[in-house]
Amino acid sequence: MTTALPGADPTQSAARTDGAALRTQPTTAATLRRAAATFTESKLALAGLAILVVIAGLCFIGPLFYHSDTLATRLYQTNLPPGSGHPLGTDDSGRDILGRLMLGGQSSLEIGIAVALIATTFGALWGALAGYVGGPLDSAMMRCVDAMLALPGIFLFLYLASIFQPTLLLIIIVLSVFSWLVPGRLVRGEVLSLRTRDYVQAVRQMGGRGPRIVLRHLLPNTIGTIVVNGTFQVADAILALALLSYLGFGLPPPAPTWGGMLSAGINYVYDGYWWQVYPAGLAIVLTVVAINLIGDSLRDALEVRLQHR
Repeated sequence: MTTALPGADPTQSAARTDGAALRTQPTTAATLRRAAATFTESKLALAGLAILVVIAGLCFIGPLFYHSDTLATRLYQTNLPPGSGHPLGTDDSGRDILGRLMLGGQSSLEIGIAVALIATTFGALWGALAGYVGGPLDSAMMRCVDAMLALPGIFLFLYLASIFQPTLLLIIIVLSVFSWLVPGRLVRGEVLSLRTRDYVQAVRQMGGRGPRIVLRHLLPNTIGTIVVNGTFQVADAILALALLSYLGFGLPPPAPTWGGMLSAGINYVYDGYWWQVYPAGLAIVLTVVAINLIGDSLRDALEVRLQHR
């Protein structure tokens, strides 16, 4: 408790107290520097990052060097095994699987990253607002989240597939609508504990308004939760896209997606045409595992109690 000296101005004493409280607030830059040092010490994190870089390079840089027509149908080349001219064989329409694997990876990674950015940003803002305001508005906002979590997403996807022609934008919007709920609840929980901290109270006493407090002081201090959940959102979106493509709500053929390749190849795997299923399945597994390794390592790196001081 601060005691004002005789003859001292109480306003100046309160200002000094507020300034001291603000200086105790952890800076985002320092947190990120400690997190980066901890992240680079994890072998699993570096392995996941290396796998993801290789897959992204194969998908986005590979087509510049490996040229193949992935859309035209060639019935005289159907179901060819891996060999010269087709390193991963051809599918039931005679299309090169390696080329389609690259293009399918592009759409999968693009949708995963787009959904993660949209869902994490909107969910963080929603949760931060609900946690900071509290009261009836917080209850109403969280009931909206609970109601959406109770919706059976798989049946909604099937219904949309029956009335709409799936497009890249529509898939991103549909996945984002159901993906922001988890980050919203996580950020709200963080903000509920942060809003009572000394530096937040000091900003209020100095005249700081709600939007400034949320954007400048609360959200930056939930950066660990936001970043870690954002990485998992990418993996979840890729898996969801694979499931939707398998159920028929993916990009319409002949546009390649990893889930669509699995759906088409599963009919031939029992005939011995393993190359129509395993490459796409392995690509999904490696990508999701790599992102999960990165997410787990980021969680440890951004957790203050696990950082090296």
